Amino acid sequence: MGDASDRRLDRSQLLKGVLDLATLSVLAEEDGYGYDVVRRLRVHGLTDVAEASVYGTLRRLFSMGLLTSYVVPSEEGPHRKYYGISPTGHEWLREQKSQWIEFRDVINTISETNNKGDK
Repeated sequence: MGDASDRRLDRSQLLKGVLDLATLSVLAEEDGYGYDVVRRLRVHGLTDVAEASVYGTLRRLFSMGLLTSYVVPSEEGPHRKYYGISPTGHEWLREQKSQWIEFRDVINTISETNNKGDK
C-alpha cells in the first residue's frame, strides 16, 4: 500500500465534475471576467482550480447559451470580456443545484454507513 498522498482523494477529478456548477454559481452572484471568476472560485475554497480550466468552462457555457457576454473597455490594459448568467443559465443552475444536493446526500449516507464499521 502507498503513502497517504497516494490514498488521498484526487480533488482534480471532483473539480471537473462540479466546475460548471461552481462557475455558474459565482456568476449568479455578480458578472465577472475570466480571471475574476478564477479568483472568486479560489476565495470560495477551490484553491487548486486552473485558470485554463475556468477559461474553457466559460467558453463552453457561453456556447451552450448558459452565459451572456459583453466587453468593458479598460484604461489599464486590454478590454475585458465579462460573463453573466443567462435566463437559461439560471434555470440550468437551479436544476444542477438540486441534483448536487441529492447526490451529496446519497454520498453522505453511503459514507456514514461505511464509517460505522471503521470505529
